[in-house]
Amino acid sequence: MTRPPLSRRDFLRSGALFAGAGLLPGMAGLPAAGTLFAPAKRKTKRAIVVVFGGGVRTRETLESGNTPNLDRIAAEGVVYPKVSAQNIGHYGAAVSILTGSYEVYGIRENARPNLPTVFESLRKGADLGASDVWLSTAGSDQESNYAYSTARGYGAPYGANLIGGDGVFNDEFKQLISAKTGFDRLGPGDKGIPRLDPEAESTLAAMRGGVRTPLSVAGEGAGSINDPESAARVERYILQELRGATAAITGVGASDAKAIQVARTLFSVFRPKVLGVTLRDADVAHGSYNDYVTVIKRNDEELGKLFDEIKRDPELAESTAFFVMPEFGRDRDFNARRGLDHGDESPELHEVALVAWGPDFHTGRVQRSEVQTIDLAPTVLDLFGVRAKSSGAVLRGLYS
Repeated sequence: MTRPPLSRRDFLRSGALFAGAGLLPGMAGLPAAGTLFAPAKRKTKRAIVVVFGGGVRTRETLESGNTPNLDRIAAEGVVYPKVSAQNIGHYGAAVSILTGSYEVYGIRENARPNLPTVFESLRKGADLGASDVWLSTAGSDQESNYAYSTARGYGAPYGANLIGGDGVFNDEFKQLISAKTGFDRLGPGDKGIPRLDPEAESTLAAMRGGVRTPLSVAGEGAGSINDPESAARVERYILQELRGATAAITGVGASDAKAIQVARTLFSVFRPKVLGVTLRDADVAHGSYNDYVTVIKRNDEELGKLFDEIKRDPELAESTAFFVMPEFGRDRDFNARRGLDHGDESPELHEVALVAWGPDFHTGRVQRSEVQTIDLAPTVLDLFGVRAKSSGAVLRGLYS
């Protein structure tokens, strides 16, 4: 059995102390979701949120020696070692992180969230453009739903630009595009897209379909979608990425590795305000503990490259917040296949570690405050001065 989400009674009891102080989102007298409030003066101008999906125990990360890069990020930032996580399925748990409220879905349910995602709330509340907000996923159909919700007043016009790395950047597709477009002959300084014959244009159109940008909706402002210049940059980005090494990534954990590699390039090309990265390959743990550890090590290596790229750029280093957190953990003991499932209700399953690094955060601190995975979205919104209407709250003990 899975642990049920917080009941209304539990939620109201936990929020009673905050209501009197005016700190509980959604209570009377507070602004509606996605509205601005007067934030403290902060250095943070950008945020990267990595959902280390697939079910990852702290035992194999910060307590293991498997993740030297995550360890050094933690040493320079804030670690929450006991974050309460609900085992409501990989998709539901990840959606909950991105909306700030628990949402329950079936294991194969492919529906968009009911509540606005952090991407929508930021675009609407902080008036961010389409090219300011990006999501790089490991490529599953469910993950594409993270870009935006069905919430009234939000949706596609406020969604994140989405790239599913494994669906676009594979070697077979690279060879096809190379033969049809001749993009390999483009130099790194080229600003335009080559003229294509009808057959090649059709092939390139298929590639464009792998990048799902927010669509215009009747009645919504035209400014909420990508303008022609942004759309051209997206296309140039695809061609640049296909010229690179991402398509050649293979092996255990390849989908996650591609998602992080894509995120690195996205960040360098677009320098967005918000970048989400969702991973999932750790779920191989059901059948193989060794492959699960391989995924963790490989993801740690790629995360280290992303982190180093931020730190090498003085402007990014002084303006970027970085968050890494699993959606939940895994069982305490091996299953019959010498793998790890997720259903025993153990602390290893229901407690995960969150690592946060940024110019406004404490350095080298371990925070043992009682927090939840759904507190991440309100925290990111708070960095941009946007109030969220969600069950989660801003992480305590984060700011310096």
